[in-house]
Amino acid sequence: MKNKIEDMRDHMFAQLERLNDESLTGEALEAEINRAKAMGEVCQGLIGSAKVEVDFIKVTGRNTVSAFLEPNPVRPLIEQARG
Repeated sequence: MKNKIEDMRDHMFAQLERLNDESLTGEALEAEINRAKAMGEVCQGLIGSAKVEVDFIKVTGRNTVSAFLEPNPVRPLIEQARG
């Protein structure tokens, strides 16, 4: 998969930086606000999907993760320490 959750974060922070551009006024600012709202809606959908994946892992106990949610390299170490 091309995009990961980290990519989404990068896009969200880039949008935040554009919204913080004090030189934006009038129509340009309004367009950026509309773009941010649209991005927020799409991100909420992605976050919802990720939550479903995490819940699936918790319920089934399967240690499988999608390409969107990369495996946490620390988790096997934690599980190993628990014995």
